[in-house]
Amino acid sequence: MFTHIFINRLKCLLHDRETIFWTMIFPLILAVFFNMALSNVNSWEIFKAIDVAVVDDTNYRNNEYFKAALNEASKGADRLFNLTVTSKDKADQLLNENAIVGYIVVEEPIKLVVNKSGIDQSIIKSFIDSYMQTVSSINSILLENPAAQKELISSLADRQQYVKEVSGTNAEPNNVLLYFYTLIAMTCMFGCYFGMREVTDIQADISPVAARVNIAPVHKLKTFIYNTCASLLIHLFEIFVLLIFLRFVLNVDFGPKTGYVVLTSVLGSITGISFGAFISAIVKKSEGIKVAILIGVSMTGCFLAGMMYQNMKYIIAQNVPVLSYLNPVNLLTDAFYSLYCYDTFSRYALNMGCLCIFIVIFCLGTYLIIRRRKYASL
Repeated sequence: MFTHIFINRLKCLLHDRETIFWTMIFPLILAVFFNMALSNVNSWEIFKAIDVAVVDDTNYRNNEYFKAALNEASKGADRLFNLTVTSKDKADQLLNENAIVGYIVVEEPIKLVVNKSGIDQSIIKSFIDSYMQTVSSINSILLENPAAQKELISSLADRQQYVKEVSGTNAEPNNVLLYFYTLIAMTCMFGCYFGMREVTDIQADISPVAARVNIAPVHKLKTFIYNTCASLLIHLFEIFVLLIFLRFVLNVDFGPKTGYVVLTSVLGSITGISFGAFISAIVKKSEGIKVAILIGVSMTGCFLAGMMYQNMKYIIAQNVPVLSYLNPVNLLTDAFYSLYCYDTFSRYALNMGCLCIFIVIFCLGTYLIIRRRKYASL
């Protein structure tokens, strides 16, 4: 009996082109658009040496220490500046042509001339401020202890770092990944359309097909479970197609924990289908109204998880943290990202635990509602 119902339900669902499009084709198209729009985002974050000039006058030529500091910061492959030593008129011309970010005039104090504000300008200003603070500290020390000059100059040549930067993970920072993770989470939640249809097709007062199902010599709960297994199989196949497409066609990096990514996708699919079934069981309206509710809830969850605006995820986490745990899309997105970023599984386990609670609530709620639903006549 199971095999007969399961196979026929598969055939029925595979002929539903509209649902197949929105649950499989649409996420693939969206993934391509994401890749086209976001492929170069991380490359913008690579630091490039700043184009800066210094006015070549008597003050600059006589200030050996500042000249040495600038030359040191302008050497090597990881240099801070691309330095141009020129006259003031030429520096003004380069600045007006945007050939340089700004130029330095060695006065008392040292002055930076720019035509706009920005990160590069702030870096140059910080460099000058750091140099002037160092010079001021040296002068103060020498005034109190002139004999310490040799030792002081030696210590400046061999500066010690007392703070060590330690990364909490071996993963490379990647801001683009969040968008693809929310895309996978959205696809998981799109399983709600399959869940909605399974409940609709056993509600005899909504669908003629459901009326025939209810008079068949098979318990409607068994029919519902068998049909849901067929929906789950199709939806899992769609998600695996998306994962393969992202990994091997678009080269999206999921990190080394591929097995856990697959497990998360399976739980996400079950969450989506059970959510759709639960909403369909609660809402005693037409299929169009149910679809509208599912779309509204799913896309709101995607927005709050950072799909349309990446920082929204962190705004919610800071201001309304409880909402992060009430949003299945955010739980899935956060689970994927924690697999990529963290070496431990504590955060991932928390997300999966919350997701399992949602699955239990949705499944139990659906069961309690549809098992009591009776019809006076068919």
